[in-house]
Amino acid sequence: MVPLLLSAGYEVVGLDSDLFKGSTFGSGIQEIPELKKDIRDVEAADLIGFDAVLHLAALSNDPLGNLRPDLTYEINHAASVHLATLAKQVGVERFIFSSSCSNYGAGGDDWLTEESAFNPVTPYGISKVKTEQDVSKLADDNFSPTFLRNATAYGVSPRLRFDLVLNNLVAWAFTTGQVYIKSDGTPWRPIVHIEDISRAFIAVLKAPREVTHNQAFNVGRNEDNYRIRELAEIVQQTVPGCQIEYAANAGPDKRCYRVDCSKITQMLPDFQPQWNARKGAEELYQTYQRIGLTLEEFEGPRYQRIAHIQQLLSSGQIDETLRWKHPSLAYSLAV
Repeated sequence: MVPLLLSAGYEVVGLDSDLFKGSTFGSGIQEIPELKKDIRDVEAADLIGFDAVLHLAALSNDPLGNLRPDLTYEINHAASVHLATLAKQVGVERFIFSSSCSNYGAGGDDWLTEESAFNPVTPYGISKVKTEQDVSKLADDNFSPTFLRNATAYGVSPRLRFDLVLNNLVAWAFTTGQVYIKSDGTPWRPIVHIEDISRAFIAVLKAPREVTHNQAFNVGRNEDNYRIRELAEIVQQTVPGCQIEYAANAGPDKRCYRVDCSKITQMLPDFQPQWNARKGAEELYQTYQRIGLTLEEFEGPRYQRIAHIQQLLSSGQIDETLRWKHPSLAYSLAV
């Protein structure tokens, strides 16, 4: 997101506790001014002078959210609402929240719009729903929140994650020759490239306030809703010689949602997605080829969010609240 924001002419300051500094993939992160602080410890003074807050910080997926549900609610929900409250107090006009299609959870096979019922099934999904509900109440003439319900991310980035479905399937295929599916392949999942998620944030920044004020948008394209087995078939066609393999006793995943993204297309014409699953699978495959990705690296703690946190805990670098024990040393560590 940072390179796209800079190229669009925005001044950007980061705020990050740098828990995943050791997870940098490839050539590294574009350097910008940064407040090295936990989202729970933000103060009003940290937000003075900004026109917009693009709020991404969270325990970022279901397995990590399940590790300590109490911390998931503390970080993803309470700290997010606190951040929005402080932003409003100091006069930040725009607050763009990185929400999730996980809000719909066990959504079934029907198309889901922004007006569809929430049905989250994990602490992560519940935390996103609660944040939307509470931040929405802060909206007024001077404070304008927007909620971007991102489809499941994929794609190559400087903080690449292998715990995302398309990234994971291509990595399995490349390193083992198997497209490994942990469910029965029937659940629906909308997916969207990380670059296109970033484009959605910029489209909101560019849009007139009245278009985005206190609005939610599903982020993705209607044609990029896939059953997991369909993604597996795309990967099989992308990575030569691989075969689809289902986990023993694989059953249906109750997380199943098919998301209608018509609203963002109609209301934010600057949002122009550039990617689809087939193009993304090819990008991932070529990248894995270039770096010589191994099974040990892909399955290891560097790029799996929950395993990375567990390693930081077991090595004593962070405490049980997921804060650095020695903050002055934390930002020079490479895990």
